[in-house]
Amino acid sequence: MNENMPNPLNLRGIEFTEFVGPSNEQLEKLFWDFGFSKVRRHRDKDIVLFKQNDIQFLLNNEKEGFTRDFAKKHGPAISSMGWRVDDAQFAHDEAVRRGARSANDTNKDLPYPAIYGIGDSLIYFIDKFGPKGTIYDTDFVALDNPKNQPDKGFLFVDHLTNNVHKGTMQKWSDFYQNVFGFYEVRYFDIKGVKTGLTSYALRSPDGSFCIPINENKDDRDQIAEYLREYDGPGVQHLAFGTRDILASLDKMVGTSIETLDIDDEYYQEVFDRVPNVKEDHQRIRKHQVLVDGNENGYLLQIFTRNIIGPIFIEIIQRENDLGFGEGNFGALFRSIEKDQERRGVI
Repeated sequence: MNENMPNPLNLRGIEFTEFVGPSNEQLEKLFWDFGFSKVRRHRDKDIVLFKQNDIQFLLNNEKEGFTRDFAKKHGPAISSMGWRVDDAQFAHDEAVRRGARSANDTNKDLPYPAIYGIGDSLIYFIDKFGPKGTIYDTDFVALDNPKNQPDKGFLFVDHLTNNVHKGTMQKWSDFYQNVFGFYEVRYFDIKGVKTGLTSYALRSPDGSFCIPINENKDDRDQIAEYLREYDGPGVQHLAFGTRDILASLDKMVGTSIETLDIDDEYYQEVFDRVPNVKEDHQRIRKHQVLVDGNENGYLLQIFTRNIIGPIFIEIIQRENDLGFGEGNFGALFRSIEKDQERRGVI
């Protein structure tokens, strides 16, 4: 956390991510495969809580209301997020004063102050967390038949990436900076064999998570494909932070989760490029984990195929490295383009 960064809304991190899917069964199986336990349900609505360490997922199966309407437009989607703040009403009012659009009570499924975010999804402001207890203590009740399991090592949401239409990346960067106090930490101009993208990476003012914003370069790249399938801008992927990515991946063997294939030649040079990696090189290669870093540290990362509509999951382990795997962009793009070729997109 950078104590010198302005934090106008007193943002403190991510409380929850809300999903709506093709069916409850499909998303429940996916969450289970990732190591989430199904623990509570909303008192009044058909909304179920899945939890793993400090990652909370809400699965919304309401038959009407904001999230159902969102799903009618987008299909399987991330319809809202809850962000932690010191004072929810203050954060809402200050966000609106800074240019955000307020969501009124008739357009919300949950009773917390909210504004519209990327793609007209909702950002709820949550001020009950930590020593103050949680919204799950008061607004949710225990399930008659909870499903608990040992976690798979996923600890928190490291970052969430937004995909936006060409020409609007600056608009959304300004939104996060002007409303919340995010600050720019990276700019990327990424080229694959056939496609490319440009991206800003922004960090929250409390330092707890990042939001990269991707903009497409043409109508064939992965961003354009997402925008077509999702019918607009939105969250492209969430990244789960873990302390031991190889142990997490070991626990996912045999599940339905598929990761992207990486070229064999990638591993012929990566450990020369990043020589300070302590984890077993053969296990890294076996799991097709990507490696990046410098003399100060390194990171290990892996990406699933699209698993919730066009949304996918990244898993990341950081060892004194706050980057985004810039050294992997070439290999990652080759892998994504091969997956697009396999599906007939390019």
